[in-house]
Amino acid sequence: MAVSGLVFIGYLLAHMYGNLKVFAGHDAFNEYAHHLREFGEPMLPHEGLLWIMRVVLIVALVAHVWAALVLTGRAHKARSSKYTVKKNLASSLSSRTMRWGGLTILIFVIWHLLHFTVGKVNPAGGETNDPYNLLVDSFDLWWMAVIYLLAMLALGMHLHHGTWSAMQTLGFTNTARSRANAKLAGWVVAIVIAGGFALVPLSVLTGIVTK
Repeated sequence: MAVSGLVFIGYLLAHMYGNLKVFAGHDAFNEYAHHLREFGEPMLPHEGLLWIMRVVLIVALVAHVWAALVLTGRAHKARSSKYTVKKNLASSLSSRTMRWGGLTILIFVIWHLLHFTVGKVNPAGGETNDPYNLLVDSFDLWWMAVIYLLAMLALGMHLHHGTWSAMQTLGFTNTARSRANAKLAGWVVAIVIAGGFALVPLSVLTGIVTK
């Protein structure tokens, strides 16, 4: 789970960088999207890099979900009866919502792919073959932006605890100082990634980014 989670963090950072190209304008954003499809040619086929990334992400997703199911099963076996005290005040909200947050993110990813990649649906009724315009048209609708922002909130909470948990699993929290650094890293990763993604719909809604 820790290793697959780190794969996702690396991908999210790269994807966020691409999304932030929207601030460079229409042509720069579309050129970046086009360049990804041609990257590595002729050594790689058209969209070769994208397919490599997709395969790696699918493998990481299967590993992540499988690990989550295994860990959940172990937790249930280790605790044959419910706790007497129902409220766990020692754990954070992020840790208590990891499973539901993960499921929420998975549903959002499927919807996101249907929206921008597989189906390319423009809810505003505009064109779908222009990545920049599709993005702006989508987030011009307040409800689309709200869905995206709520998903980023779930992502931030998942990353907050997930980063800490991954560092703990990999043995980077053996001292008080390293545990404090791991907690700080969880906050930094969550804020940078979720906040970076959230900048795009917020900028469209406020008119900073326009067609």
